[in-house]
Amino acid sequence: MYDDTRHKISHLLSLIAQSLETICQRCENIHTVNDFLDSPQGMSLLDGVCMKLIAVGESIKNLDKITDKKLLINYPQISWREVMGMRDIIVHHYFEIDADVILKTIHENIPLLLEVVRLMEKDIKENLPSPD
Repeated sequence: MYDDTRHKISHLLSLIAQSLETICQRCENIHTVNDFLDSPQGMSLLDGVCMKLIAVGESIKNLDKITDKKLLINYPQISWREVMGMRDIIVHHYFEIDADVILKTIHENIPLLLEVVRLMEKDIKENLPSPD
């Protein structure tokens, strides 16, 4: 893989990891959907999480594009289509967002996604797997 492409991939993975870490940190005291919905601060947090999820989904789409769909398939423990689909739902149906789905995503999906993104960062730095 060309160094420039590897650098772009590494940078995107770093941004994704930072966004996922931010979601985890900001939501560590969010245990129920009402923690989002019962206060202006909770609603602002929900809005912020949705923006981070949009950024993550868009970055995953970009990764898939610049690697010609050859990187993500090496990490089948993540449903990449669902990650990208969540982005599309938030962007195109913002007023229909289900806070329960966002909460479930935070608690059930984000930790594994963050773990896999960190593994991808490590693999890219070690030059494995190569999306060429």
